[in-house]
Amino acid sequence: MNFNIYPAIDIRGGKCVRLYQGDYNQENIYFDNPVDAAMKWKESGATWLHIVDLDGAREAAPVNLPVIKEIIEKTGLKVQIGGGIRDRETAKSYLEIGAKRIILGSVALNNPQVVAEIISMYGSDKVVVSLDGRNGKVSGEGWLVKTEKDLLEVAEGLVKMGVKTFIYTDIERDGTLNGPNIKNTLELAKKTGRNIIVAGGVSSEEDCLELSKYKDQGIEGIITGRAIYTGNINLENLLNKMKDVNSSNDSPSMLTKRIIPCLDVKEGRVVKGTSFVELKDAGDPVELASLYDAEGADELVFLDISASFEGRKTMLEIVKKTAETITIPFTVGGGINSLEDIKNVLRAGADKVSLNTAAVKNPELIKEAAEKFGNQCIVVAIDAKYNAQKDMYEVYTHGGRNIADFDVIEWAKKVESLGAGEILLTSMDQDGHKEGYDLKLLDLVCSNVSIPVIASGGAGKKEDFYDAFTKTNTDACLAASIFHYQETTIKKIKEYLKNEGVMIRWE
Repeated sequence: MNFNIYPAIDIRGGKCVRLYQGDYNQENIYFDNPVDAAMKWKESGATWLHIVDLDGAREAAPVNLPVIKEIIEKTGLKVQIGGGIRDRETAKSYLEIGAKRIILGSVALNNPQVVAEIISMYGSDKVVVSLDGRNGKVSGEGWLVKTEKDLLEVAEGLVKMGVKTFIYTDIERDGTLNGPNIKNTLELAKKTGRNIIVAGGVSSEEDCLELSKYKDQGIEGIITGRAIYTGNINLENLLNKMKDVNSSNDSPSMLTKRIIPCLDVKEGRVVKGTSFVELKDAGDPVELASLYDAEGADELVFLDISASFEGRKTMLEIVKKTAETITIPFTVGGGINSLEDIKNVLRAGADKVSLNTAAVKNPELIKEAAEKFGNQCIVVAIDAKYNAQKDMYEVYTHGGRNIADFDVIEWAKKVESLGAGEILLTSMDQDGHKEGYDLKLLDLVCSNVSIPVIASGGAGKKEDFYDAFTKTNTDACLAASIFHYQETTIKKIKEYLKNEGVMIRWE
C-alpha cells in the first residue's frame, strides 16, 4: 500500500484558511483565492487534495461548491471533499463535479444510515468518514459540538455500515505543529481493520516519514495543512521522499496474519462435514458469531452452503442478526448472484461478499461488483480439488457438486484481473479431515496472484496454521470444526502463533 500525502485546503468565506484546533475565532488566511493554493500544491507534485468547506460544515449544507468545482477543473488532481455533506443529494452534487471521494463527518454520528445508503449507491471507494476526537471522545458539527461517544465504538459501528477508510483527527493536536497522535491512530487501525488517514499536528517532514513506517499496518496517508502553509514542510521535497518510501520493498511487511472462523449455514443452523458432505449440526450462527468475536477472531465468514445449489437467496435476516452482534469484519456468501443481491447483503450488515458459483457462471459480475462497491468488498471463493490424471487442481461450484473443468491457477489469475479483492481458497481434498491445509495448492495460488489469499480446508491443530503462514504467502487462515466443537480456541491458536514469531493481532 502506498503512503499518500494530502495537502489540505480549508475554505471559509471564499478564502483558503487554517483554524487552530477547529476554533472559528482563531483563523489565519493564507490565500485569498483557494484555486491559487491548489495550483501551488499541484506544481509541488501533489496528486491528491483534501478540501473542507468550513462554511458548509457550520451551515450543514454546501456553501463553496463553485470554487471547489473550479479547483477540480483547473488542477485535474484527485480530490476528497468534506463539509456540509448530510444527504445523498449533496454527495451526488460533489461526485458529479469530479470529486474522487466525499468525506462524511457529522452525519456519520447523527444518522449513520445515510452513510450506508451513500455507500450502497456509490460504493465504499467513494466514501471516507472523518472521526474527530478529543481525549477519546468524538466531536461533531465542524468540531463545535463535543459528545460523550467513544471514538473506537463509533468507528466499529461504522465498519458495519461498510466504511473502508477513516480520517482521524486529534483535535488537541490540530494546528499546533506538535506532531500527530501515532498511538491513537494505530489503535484505531488495529480495532477497525480499516485504512486510516491521519490529520492534526503534522509539523515536519520527519512526522510524515515516521508515520509512513506504519503504512502496512493500515496508515494510508497524512493530511498536512498549517505546516505547508508556514513553510515548516517543503511539500515538493516531502513528495520526492515519499516516492522513495513507496517504491522501496526493502522493509519487511508488518501486515498481521488473520484467523477467521467460518460458519457454514444450512437451514438456519451451523453445520460441518467432511469434503463438503456428511453434514453435522454445530450450533446457532448468531451465538457462535458472538463467541468468536469475544475470543479475538479477526474476521468472520458466513456461508449459506445450500443457497447456490437450491437456488435460495441468502438468509438476510440471519445475516442482519449476526452482524448486529459482532464488531469484526464480516463476509457473507451463498446465493449471491447479482449486483442487487450484493447490495442487499451489504445493507444487511456485511462488510464483504463472497462470490463462487455466480462468478464462474458470469465472470463479469466480479468486475461490475468491484467497480460499484469497491475491490475490498469482493471476495471470490474458489473450491479446488486435485485431479491426479491431469496433474492439476480443478475448480468446483455449487458447494463442491459441479466441476467447472478449468485450472485453479488460471481462474485465480482471472478473478484478480477482474477486480477481486481477496481469494478464499478451499481444498476439497483436505476439507474436514483435520490433516492440515493443502500447502501445495496454497503455494501455487499465492505465487500467482498479488491479492490476499485465505486458506481454507484441513485445519486440525495449531501447527497447521503455523505451516500455512510460514511455508506459503497465505494472508489468513479460515477454520470451522476445531472451533465449533471446542477442540481449541482462537486465543490459544493466536498465543501459539505469537510465541512462534508470526505477526498476529493480539489483545
